[in-house]
Formats: sequence, C-alpha cells, structure tokens
Amino acid sequence: MKLTVVTLLFFGAAFADPPNLDESIETLATGNRLFNTAVYKETLKTNKGNIIFSPFSAATVLSLASEGAKNVTKSELIEALHLSAESEKNQEAFKQLLPKLSIQTPYVSLLSANKIYADDGVTLEDAFKKIAVNIYRSDVENVKFAENIEAAIRINRWVEDQTRRKIKNLIESDEINADTVLVLVNALYLRADWFHPFTKSSTHPQKFYRTTSDFKEVDMMHNVALFGYYENTELNTRFINLRFKYEGLSMVIALHNEIEGITTLQDNLEEVFKSQPWKPEFVDLKLPKFSISSSINFVNILRALGVEKIFDEAQADLSGLSTNRKNLYVSNVVQKAFINVTEIGSEAAAASAIMIQTRSGHMIGPNRKIFHADHPFIFYIKYHDVILFTGRYTF
Repeated sequence: MKLTVVTLLFFGAAFADPPNLDESIETLATGNRLFNTAVYKETLKTNKGNIIFSPFSAATVLSLASEGAKNVTKSELIEALHLSAESEKNQEAFKQLLPKLSIQTPYVSLLSANKIYADDGVTLEDAFKKIAVNIYRSDVENVKFAENIEAAIRINRWVEDQTRRKIKNLIESDEINADTVLVLVNALYLRADWFHPFTKSSTHPQKFYRTTSDFKEVDMMHNVALFGYYENTELNTRFINLRFKYEGLSMVIALHNEIEGITTLQDNLEEVFKSQPWKPEFVDLKLPKFSISSSINFVNILRALGVEKIFDEAQADLSGLSTNRKNLYVSNVVQKAFINVTEIGSEAAAASAIMIQTRSGHMIGPNRKIFHADHPFIFYIKYHDVILFTGRYTF
C-alpha cells in the first residue's frame, strides 16, 4: 500500500521588514530556513543549472506525514526538517500560519489547502485525523486506488484546480495501485503583483554573463525605485528585497559582485538565507525575465539529511496513520516546481509527493544604488521569515 503526499505552491509577484509573526511561527521559520539551506546544498550535487524548489511545500507535507510516524522514524524526520521535538509546538505553528496563507485582494491571490485521499476501507487513526483536520485544515476523501487511472485523474484534477493549472499530472497512474493506502496533498497558490512593477517599455535585450567568457542575450527588465537594500562587504554581495503588494510577501535576490561569484554565495548559504538588515535606498535595478521548472526526487536528499527508517520496509514505523493498515513505509518523495518572473510580478508552483507502501533607465540622483542582475544569482520568495520558494538563475 502507498501513501502519497502532495504539496503545491503558486506565486505571482512585488524595505523594511514587516512586523514579526507569532513566536511559534518564528520558530517554524527558523527550521524552515535551515531545511531550505540543507536542501539547496543537496540539490547542487545533481543540478548545475537553474534551480527552483519549495522548502515550505516539502516541509509541510513531510510534517503532516510525521504526525503518523513514531519512534526513530519520527525523530529522524523531525530532525531533518529542523522542527521542534515537541509535536505540540509544531502543530501550534502550522495552526497559526496556514490560515494566514489564505488571501484574496485585487493584487494578491493566496490560498492554502490540504487534502487526504484514503483508499476505500482504510480507517485513519482518530488522533491523526484530528490533527490533519484541525491543525492542517485538511479534507478527507475516499477513492479506490485499485482503479489507478481514475484515482490519478481525480487527484491531479484537484491539484490543477488549486494551482490554476500550473502543476499538471503530478501523480502518474502507475505510481498508485491496489497497495496504495493514502494520498496526502498540500496545495499553496499565490499570484501577486510587484509593489513597484516594471514598465514593459523598459525591457530590452541585454547580455547575461554565465561566466566572464560565456554570455547570451536575455530580456532584461529595468526599474528605479525605493527598495530594501543591503551590501554585505564580507561576502562581497548585494541583496535587494522586492516587495509584493501584500505586507510580508517579497522576493529577495542575492547577487555577488563578481560574475563567477555565485560559488562563494553557495559556500555561505546560511548568510544568504538569513534575514538581512534592510535599508531603504533608491536602486537602479535590472532583472531578467525568466521561467524555471524542475522535478526533484527528495528521497536521496532526505537520506543525505539522515532520514533512513521511513524508507525501510522492515523498520519504518508509520503506525499512527491508520487503525487497520500498519507496516507502512515511504517508497518515494518527489516535487515539481515552477516560477515565472515578469514585469507585473512572478508566478510559481510546486508540488511534492510521498508514496508510502506496505512491506511488499531613470535618474534619481547620484546616490542611487546599482543592482544589475546580469550574472548568476540566488533568489527566494518569503512570507515574513518563512521561505516559500528558493531558486538559482544562471540563464
């Protein structure tokens, strides 16, 4: 039998940091940042080009699964996610945070939704179901996984609806069968406009340098406005905070001053992803229009982070998920992600899945700062201090 967990994220886009979140969420944000850094480091081992992934998407779905894990299986997962060893603290953080990820304004559309698909005849443990419904705000629906094509269509249709068609065919029909027990899905969608949008007439072809000797032309957007700005002289890096039209939502870009300096950034990711001491500055900003999509298998990443038992048929303990289906283990963890950055804003989407089986040009003045992202940079999208998306653009 299998358990599949899916999380989805979709973004649209825009100096001083907004007010802090509740203490419980701040603790979650700290773990989120550490997990994000660890995943980025592991992703580098197999990906040399553009990167996009959602640490929040993966962490949410894995955290939900951990509510049914016990003993070493649970502790390994909690440690890898950098969550509190006290489940109640994690639950309180998600209980406080998830409702905040539900916004509808003319400029921002943000929604968070969770769903559990359970095979006919499967009974969820009362404690797990209570947490899933009351903490993770999850609905529960029964399906017949033996009818794998129809089951996959139903799940994928829900995923597409939640992500406005940005994530399609997340679950392949051959990934589920009569042994599938549960599919856990978390979907998070965001469309937001930039607080300072770019003017399309200011977008022009310009050289983007992958290295000092390798460059190509890209559509480079241009804007001059008041942004959150910070220069880290020790890291030889400039940071800029691009706000969206909703308090607490922003994209941060880290640009090393040297064309080939992204290696230095990636050797100091803890500094890159921590909260920066923003100062409002007029900035002459150039940023490429870009789209990135990716598919990441999280199994090897999680193994590298010390998660072993959950993948072991003989040793996994997920006995807290179901009253009548025990001896479960995780067979696969995958994520699909997407981002599109334009003059108006950015769009992004991510989906993560866990399979569990049984043992079988403006002039402001002379003091304006220059931030021309014409060589590789790291970016991340955050809600307050919670990192939702992370990526690297190398062209």
